Parts: sequence; structure tokens; C-alpha cells
Amino acid sequence: MSSLYPLIQNETIKLIKKRRLLVVVLILLVLIPMFTYAQYRVSAEREKQFGTSNWRIEAEQRLKDMTNRMSSPRISEDWKKYMRVEMTRIEYALEKNVNPSTPNGVTFTREFMKNALSLFVPLLIAVVGADLVSSEHSSGTIKLLLTRPVARWKVLTSKLIALIMFVSLITFLIGLVSYVVSGTVFGFHGWGEPVLVGYRVVGDELSTADVYTVAQWKFILMEYGLAWYPLVVVACITLMVSVLVRSTAAGMGIMLATLIAGTILSEMASSWTSAKYLFMLNLSTIDFLTGDLPSIPGLTLTFSLVVLTVWAVGALVAAYTVFTKRDVLN
Repeated sequence: MSSLYPLIQNETIKLIKKRRLLVVVLILLVLIPMFTYAQYRVSAEREKQFGTSNWRIEAEQRLKDMTNRMSSPRISEDWKKYMRVEMTRIEYALEKNVNPSTPNGVTFTREFMKNALSLFVPLLIAVVGADLVSSEHSSGTIKLLLTRPVARWKVLTSKLIALIMFVSLITFLIGLVSYVVSGTVFGFHGWGEPVLVGYRVVGDELSTADVYTVAQWKFILMEYGLAWYPLVVVACITLMVSVLVRSTAAGMGIMLATLIAGTILSEMASSWTSAKYLFMLNLSTIDFLTGDLPSIPGLTLTFSLVVLTVWAVGALVAAYTVFTKRDVLN
């Protein structure tokens, strides 16, 4: 590890000098206030519509609306499944008197990561890591890098470790910026409020047999831990693409197209069961924590973690094989 430390330090400095992290922070500072304002407007409209901030009245009205919509023949079966799950969740929250979406900075931080994990945050990771190796070809430093008296696998390992460090930092920054920005609008309280976890989707129904409550600060730790792992997988795949494709623009385009295609497929692939083996459709691991209906029937947290692990290992095997054997002198 001591021989890797200078290499990791060098790669970290390279990433900082590229100012990709600064770009990520600027994106967060622009978009998160927009999302916060949008959430504020939604909360204000709801309070105006119902004439009260009592969450139970709003939840009961949602139940009535869903019940009426369920009887419509124009609603597809997929939407009916989704509404049945949501109705069960709302009914259970009302029974236990636990507000599932208390308006405060902690709740916003929790919900933002959940909604951003399938596309927005992986795109940020792709922006940071897409040129880790391909930029060495573009700048012509690849020959100098690989002809040094250092094993090639160590060079690539240092890039991987530096990238994982930046993934961890970006995950932390998302939580920090979300909390600080939303907290100024909704308040910084809410860490000790209860959150219902343990929902399980059984067939088309939501089981509440194993549901229990945890403090919101514990839920945040669980959620961000579950979010970190798929982001590391995206980083490994991004590294592989950067090794295989010598053009930075092409590598970034491949990752962007792949991630966006995954979002589109998640809306269309409910009947294409083989799509569950694609890593893009297994990124939303937080959904299993909250008991959301999976995009493809049969998906479970264990299955998704296994699929993500296989993709990460396969990507790293391909990256190390090509990187250690590529002829860079000709």
C-alpha cells in the first residue's frame, strides 16, 4: 500500500486540477435550490388546497382519489399495482400515525437522494470519471505513465481508489448541500422523527408484517450507505469505458446514453424480465428500503446487489486486462 500512496496522491491531484469536482458542486448549488423551491411551492399549494397543514387530511384525500381512479377502465394494470402498493403504505402510516413526508431539511435530504439515485447522481459520477484513462491518451501522457518502473496494475488501482474516494466525497456533498439548502427553508429539525421501514413487496401486494420504525438519522445512514454501493459500481464501469475508449467525449457519451437508457427502460420494461440483469435497472437500491414497487417483477435487494457486484467485477476484469496488456508504444 505504501507504494500505491504516491500514485493515489498523484491521481487525486489530477482530479482536483481538472476541476470536475468544482463543476459537480456548482451543479448541486444550482439544482438543489431549484428543487427546494419547487418542494416549497408544492407544500404551500397543498396547504392552500386543504386549508390545513395536517398531513392526515391530505393522506386521507389521496386515498379517496386513488380509490376513485382504481375504478377507471382507462388505468393500466401496472398503474393499478402501483396505486395498490401506495394505498397500503398510506393506510399503514395513518394507522401508526407516522407522517411519511414531514416537511423539514432532513426529509428533503432523504427524498432527494432517493429520487436522484437512478440517474442524476450516476451522471455526476460519470462526469468525474469518464476521462480518467482516456485523457491520458488525448494528452499523450499515457506513454510516460506506462513506461515508468511501476506495475501497470498499480497505476490503474491508484486511479480506481482515487475515483472511489471522489464517489464517497460526492455522496457526502449531496447530503450536506441538500440539508443546508433545504434546512434554511423547511428548518433543520427532524433527525429524531420516526420513519417506517421493513416493507416488502410480495407479488403485487405490499406486506407490512415486518415494518418497524427507526429514527430518521439512522434511516439517512442506511439510505446513503445503500446509495454509495451502486455509485461505486457506476464508477467501476466508467473506469472500464475510459480504458476501452480512447476518446473522452466518446466515453462520456457512452455512459450518459447507457444511464439515460436505463431510466427509459425502467418505465417500459415491466414485461421484459431479462432486463433485470442490466446494471442500470438495479441502481435504485433505496426503493427496497422503502418498499417501493420494483420496475421489474421479482427484483429484490439481494438480487440487485448481486447483479451490481457481477457488473463491477466484470468491468474491473476487462479494465485491468486491457490496461495491463495494451501496446502504447505503437
